[in-house]
Amino acid sequence: MAVAAAPPSEVATALARVHREEWARVLAATARVTRDLDLAEECTQDAFARALETWPVDGIPRRPGAWLTTVAGNRARDVVRREAHGRRLLPQLVIDEEPPSPYAVTPGPVPDDRLRLVFTCCHPALSPEAQVALTLRLVCGLSTADVARAFLVQESTMAARITRAKRKIAAARIPYRVPSRDELPARLGPVTDVVHLVFTTGHTAPSGPELVREHLVDVAVDMGRMLHRLLPDEASVTGLLALMLLAQARRDTRVEHGSLVLLADQDRARWDRELIAEGTGLVAQALVQAPPDRFAVEAAIAAVHAEAPTWERTDWGEVVGLYDVLLRLWPSPVVALGRAVAVGLRDGPEAGLVALEPLLTDPAVATYPYVSATRADLLRRLEAWDDAALAYEEASALAGNEVERAFLLGRLEQVRAHLAR
Repeated sequence: MAVAAAPPSEVATALARVHREEWARVLAATARVTRDLDLAEECTQDAFARALETWPVDGIPRRPGAWLTTVAGNRARDVVRREAHGRRLLPQLVIDEEPPSPYAVTPGPVPDDRLRLVFTCCHPALSPEAQVALTLRLVCGLSTADVARAFLVQESTMAARITRAKRKIAAARIPYRVPSRDELPARLGPVTDVVHLVFTTGHTAPSGPELVREHLVDVAVDMGRMLHRLLPDEASVTGLLALMLLAQARRDTRVEHGSLVLLADQDRARWDRELIAEGTGLVAQALVQAPPDRFAVEAAIAAVHAEAPTWERTDWGEVVGLYDVLLRLWPSPVVALGRAVAVGLRDGPEAGLVALEPLLTDPAVATYPYVSATRADLLRRLEAWDDAALAYEEASALAGNEVERAFLLGRLEQVRAHLAR
């Protein structure tokens, strides 16, 4: 049922909200009708376009998501009937006629449709690049141009990547379903990895003039919340959402007047305490749901920082201990780097340099600017000005993000000023 006619501004606001909250649900439900992701996407877009025309006259429906799902589904059935013969000759999505998934908690005749869509986009048969592109395009509803802009490639390149991925899903008969309970642990990993990659790419952009790509951060957090609502008992999902929320709590203090502000210098009074409370609650939940996984431990590290009243009162012993656990769970140069930073703050810069030493010859991080930046900071604290200057020069040359590069160049000038004395 609709209310009275609505002015265009209200319709635009409502549609923007519904697009963010309901796009995945509408598209996923429509795909079950079409068995074709391209056609499902087209019908979903048509439903939003029709809403833009209809709602200013008839009013905004009380359940706009249901209205859009009905319109998109009706459009899909019309197209399928009209083109039935031709579509029988094309590869289609494999949709099991199975009972509702035990993981789904949302109401509706097919409550796990969004999960079907997420797991299809993140199927391990697809490349990681294709998984991310499809997830942003189909689950998050970003335009192809926005997805291309997020990863700094041409729109035509991203369009081709998305098209190839859709064709592979159909041609390889990748099933459009939620994995069984036995399959879920192995299949959930790519999903959480994709969401985390989207978040980290937005939280600290690898290149470009801005430190943060807010739209990527927002869609990652929205996806994390959706996954947690649908899979509330999965520790990796809980830990991932906690990690993202704790990082987001600091969003307003990371850049001031276009300049990078380090964690040590951020105004903690401006951190979002509601997000911190929610995030720390989820950390505790993740740690009791199952043996801790990578995301739960990373979130626990973020929680230590979030709960420290000042930088000086951060419990660096606990942070180092958590990094030791994380290294056992997820051994990687990035984790080793985080541990070296924490050791340098717990035990002093000389100890930090010793912990950092193995990474200086690791080819996996040869061009990773944060290794050079960490070494530069440790040397600066030791007042080893010549070596610090060389390390800052290397770090700034490797940095792709302009905000981070400007910060490193500023530190380089400070070090050179000491050399000139």
